[in-house]
Amino acid sequence: MLSIILILFCSIFFTGIIIRTKSIVSGRKGPGIMQPVKDVIRLFGKGTIYSETTSIIFRIAPVIYFSSVLMACLVIPMGPYKGIISFNGDFIFFAYILALGKFFSIISAMDTGSSFEGMGASREALYSMFAEPAFFILIGSFALLTGYTSFYDIFSSLHLGSSITYTLGGLAAFVILMLAMIENSRMPVDDPKTHLELTMVHEVMILDNSGFDLGLILTAGYLKFAMYGAIIAGFFMGGLSLALSIPVFLAIQFVFAVAVGLIESFMARFRMSHNAQFILALSSVSFLIFLGVLLVLEKFV
Repeated sequence: MLSIILILFCSIFFTGIIIRTKSIVSGRKGPGIMQPVKDVIRLFGKGTIYSETTSIIFRIAPVIYFSSVLMACLVIPMGPYKGIISFNGDFIFFAYILALGKFFSIISAMDTGSSFEGMGASREALYSMFAEPAFFILIGSFALLTGYTSFYDIFSSLHLGSSITYTLGGLAAFVILMLAMIENSRMPVDDPKTHLELTMVHEVMILDNSGFDLGLILTAGYLKFAMYGAIIAGFFMGGLSLALSIPVFLAIQFVFAVAVGLIESFMARFRMSHNAQFILALSSVSFLIFLGVLLVLEKFV
């Protein structure tokens, strides 16, 4: 229960910190940290408009997408406490409950009958497919290192005590950071501020969503950032007491949000043809982690 409370708390401020970081770097005052939350609250108070060409899929997809992200958050542990959902192999459940929400968001975009939204849905599906091996190689490597297959047991048993393990933790944090950028359609894979349909990915998929539905989609994005931040925190909190776990968790979430803001400030979006290469390269980094685990376990012959 503590984990989901902290994730919900961090999600309130996460996107605001990103925007605030980008404003400071560019020398602007920018909006307040709470502005994204105020925008969502305003959307929740508005009505929703549905096109006559859409079916029931378009109406239920935002709820399923939000529910899938919320369900995935319930799997993440917090320090000495398990997630509300915890069992052997729960990281597989985590990945595919997110995939279920992504699937409905993709077919929802296609349900509108718009060629632009179908194009964005195709790109979103491609990027998610390429990102999946990086996640499974990464978590599978730490499962091999610790001998456990659940998030709670992996994080509880993971103690970074040597230069190799610290390197593995740093590489893992980098991979999760990049996966969060990909899954949330941020720089350098996508630009959430662009309005050119030919280069949009996630934003073009939700052009027909409005009001309460759009608020759910945006809220799910805020939760996903905090959720991936919680996974990064899990790599570095093994063995910490509750009194230390909470401040470390919040500090890592803050650093994560600032890092995202800095990346979006100093990196330009890749060309569409380079996105797939970049995402596949993350699998190579995950494979390096796998080789590092074999080195730690002295499995090399």
